[in-house]
Amino acid sequence: MKHDIVVPAAGESVTEADIASWSKGNGDWVELDDVLLELETDKASMELNAEHSGVLTIIKDEGETVPVGCVIGQIETNGAKPTASAVNKQTESPPVLAHDSLPVTQGDDSKLVDSFAKGHPSPAAAKAISERSLKVTDISGSGPGGRILKQDVPETPTPSSPTMAVEPIVESQAEQSNAARSTKREKMSRLRRTISNRLVEAQQTAALLTTFNEVDMGAVMAIRKSYKEAFKDQYNVGLGFMSFFTKAACDALKEFPILNASVDNESILFHNYCDIGIAVSTPKGLVVPVIRNAESLSFNQIEQTILDYALKGRSNSLTPDDMSGGTFTITNGGTFGSMLSTPIVNRPQSAILGMHNIVQRPVVKDGEIVIRPIMYLAVTYDHRIIDGADAVRFLVAIKNKIEDPTRLLIGL
Repeated sequence: MKHDIVVPAAGESVTEADIASWSKGNGDWVELDDVLLELETDKASMELNAEHSGVLTIIKDEGETVPVGCVIGQIETNGAKPTASAVNKQTESPPVLAHDSLPVTQGDDSKLVDSFAKGHPSPAAAKAISERSLKVTDISGSGPGGRILKQDVPETPTPSSPTMAVEPIVESQAEQSNAARSTKREKMSRLRRTISNRLVEAQQTAALLTTFNEVDMGAVMAIRKSYKEAFKDQYNVGLGFMSFFTKAACDALKEFPILNASVDNESILFHNYCDIGIAVSTPKGLVVPVIRNAESLSFNQIEQTILDYALKGRSNSLTPDDMSGGTFTITNGGTFGSMLSTPIVNRPQSAILGMHNIVQRPVVKDGEIVIRPIMYLAVTYDHRIIDGADAVRFLVAIKNKIEDPTRLLIGL
């Protein structure tokens, strides 16, 4: 019986996907729950697992764009799984003749003929071998019959050990210079193309403006130092800065709801809830999963949600549902050492808060110069509906709540 492999639905706005890579080759035996391939949509990457055990037939190749519901392969479940003896069946080989037609002496091992699969890479493995400039002959396959799978391909090239001493070849300076001047062309992933298009769209369709302020992080850092161990023991998650800024942003958005609104044709759409997007860097690009109803969550619930999204982002397992919606976004360039930036609004939202790194700076406090841990804050907003006064006061409200965190507890 043949079972179709179908491109699954991945959110209301997702209608097609790119086949990034097949993890198995055409004709391979696959087990139930084996990873078959990786799909890339406009919003995320996802893996498809085998729903049956059997022989795989690939219908759509890597790099093809396929619509949701398209049959891209089949699994034939009739018949038994091939045994190792069947795959590696040994047969006698005829004598090999040398140039002068005399038989060549062979050892005992040379009497065996490897299966066709041995030493042949799967499509995904072949792609990885090409990208890493490796030789197929240097890689041992762990698949059926010695087939080379993607996981057999090392991350970096491993030079083969020479069988005899070879005198080094000295290249001229010009040859070395030409060898270093190489280029590489790599196709953009669907996710990267989507990110690119949306950022350009945001710049071209909104009147974006950025305002800045600075915040003394001393009080928040003191709270973390005092309670981080107890918080970790109680909730099994760390107490980070993001939960403070998420709570502060939600309170400030209640005071200035226009920053939580969006443009809908000739109308302004207000939201009475705070779905806060948290920008996360992943191997495939920047994505923005959403903390829903963040205004009603506790510190530990916010931290746990952020941790879950970070883990899913690193493993490329974020789903379109994780990133749909969102009324306001927070991005933390400080984790990479950014001192100051002008973040771009995540459309159709109208504002985004940018956090940066914390630096010990001299400031004047109570008439004296003191050293304090200072972070620069930035809020980029759509000037079509948000006036500068509201944006500035919004940022000041966040500054006040972070510098005096008790305001977050008593709602001031």
